[in-house]
Amino acid sequence: MTTPNNPPTESVWDYPRPPRLEPTPSHIRIHHHGVLLADTTRALRILETSHPPVFYIPPADIAMHLLQPSNRRSSFCEFKGTATYWTIHIASALSPDAAWSYAHPTPPFAALRNHLAFYASRVDECTVDGERVTPQPGDFYGGWITSRIRGPFKGPPGTLGW
Repeated sequence: MTTPNNPPTESVWDYPRPPRLEPTPSHIRIHHHGVLLADTTRALRILETSHPPVFYIPPADIAMHLLQPSNRRSSFCEFKGTATYWTIHIASALSPDAAWSYAHPTPPFAALRNHLAFYASRVDECTVDGERVTPQPGDFYGGWITSRIRGPFKGPPGTLGW
């Protein structure tokens, strides 16, 4: 049963493959080193079988002056295309490869162009509608786990072949 105090849950095993891109009205916030790095209700999310959602934030809702392109080489997603990485630079603190984006995503994911996704494990706090997220295990996929998302999740040792 769904009530205001009991929101509906989603199973990552009900998510599609290939992944689905959809807008979300959720309030997304990211804090790092005492700074509000991102604040939006205009995020997009990717839903893919066995993965917690990944949230992509428009650059207008990010303190972009605190990010710089990373020295990391790009990576490739068979669905979205080539990703580039971003390093957070706040005062003298760096968080390398803390975010990624697609400058030229594949046509089905064109809406992701230049939006950034952040690894929850590489910043101090990410929240969805006020709830602090847990990073997806394994620190590879970058999904955000909340109480509304059920697994098991791909990422921990032994799950890469799923």
